[in-house]
Amino acid sequence: MEKLTVRDVDLTGKRVLMRVDFNVPVENGTITDDTRLRAAVPTIQYVLEQKPRSIILMSHLGRPKEGPEAKFSLAPVAPALATLLGKDVAFADDCVGESVREAIDALPESGIILLENTRFYKGETKNDPELAAEMAKNGDIFVNDAFGTAHRAHASNVGVSEKLTAVAGLLLEKEITYLSNTIENPERPFVAILGGAKVSDKIKVIEALLSKCDKLIIGGGMANTFQAAKGVDMANSLVEVGAIDMAKDLLVKGGDKLIVPIDGRAANEFSNDAETQVYSMETGVPAGWESLDIGPKTIEKFRAELADAKTIVWNGPMGVFEMPNFAKGTNAVAEALVELTAKGATTIIGGGDSAAAVEQAGIADKMTHISTGGGASLELLEGNELPGLVALNDK
Repeated sequence: MEKLTVRDVDLTGKRVLMRVDFNVPVENGTITDDTRLRAAVPTIQYVLEQKPRSIILMSHLGRPKEGPEAKFSLAPVAPALATLLGKDVAFADDCVGESVREAIDALPESGIILLENTRFYKGETKNDPELAAEMAKNGDIFVNDAFGTAHRAHASNVGVSEKLTAVAGLLLEKEITYLSNTIENPERPFVAILGGAKVSDKIKVIEALLSKCDKLIIGGGMANTFQAAKGVDMANSLVEVGAIDMAKDLLVKGGDKLIVPIDGRAANEFSNDAETQVYSMETGVPAGWESLDIGPKTIEKFRAELADAKTIVWNGPMGVFEMPNFAKGTNAVAEALVELTAKGATTIIGGGDSAAAVEQAGIADKMTHISTGGGASLELLEGNELPGLVALNDK
């Protein structure tokens, strides 16, 4: 990576302003998944070892519409982070202003403070230069470790980078190494697996990956659109009608490289307790039913296609994995990747629902890398530059 990182600069005695991605699920004041907090810990600990004056953390949470909203406060994150670090984490009820700077000045040597949600200011998502200048006053040097927002040009990542020396944190560096460098120079065979609902959301990713990978496996709701493009009757299944022609073109472009399901698991209603049956692509989905997962023959086919893979990138589940009866396909792919990782293959999970699926299956620690950013990882897979990364200082 040709950008400066935390290892390239002197942080001793500095107020280190760090953009992290603490956009975590919070229910009744409790964090239900702390994956993103844990992902930030190595950079925070590295900075602490450099004996900074202080560490000032800023993040967004959710999408508040009208300024401050209690349900989007980062307040519950401070004690959770303190537990992970084994060190006090103060909290400021704003992210800019004199009271925030006073709270930062009052910290003990190498103290940590978490600032309130940056999106409580509308200027955040507009990359307002005045807001960015106010944020920059909180630190002497800027560390961006928020890969999850690196594809957005916001005040707290791009704007601040223009006001201070700006470097990448260890997590951001790791994400770029796996998602960009590995995919540009993969050990082959290189297999990509794409799932999720919409073809239109991933059309550019599919086109980009077809030019780079040896095989591209399609599952999830988007596979329904490919089946419809092949003339299969998908009955009540989720089909993106406006993308059928797109899917037809991709099937021609992809040829033997593009692998789609040969059977599926259908349900008579969208419910975990629904009646189910396996259908083949010859017969199509029974009238009034909908496809909610890939079928047993497809699972075997996908496993066979993955058998000799050396680099695998996976983004998007194979079915409605949130319902246990329709998680079989997603779990089978996850287990196949565990086996491949054990044999020395590089397995990269591209954030979002696929990351949630491997966490749910309890096998996250058995993958080579799990990205913390769904949207950002898709942008990188498309071959796009990320504004939050571009804005950092070059080496």
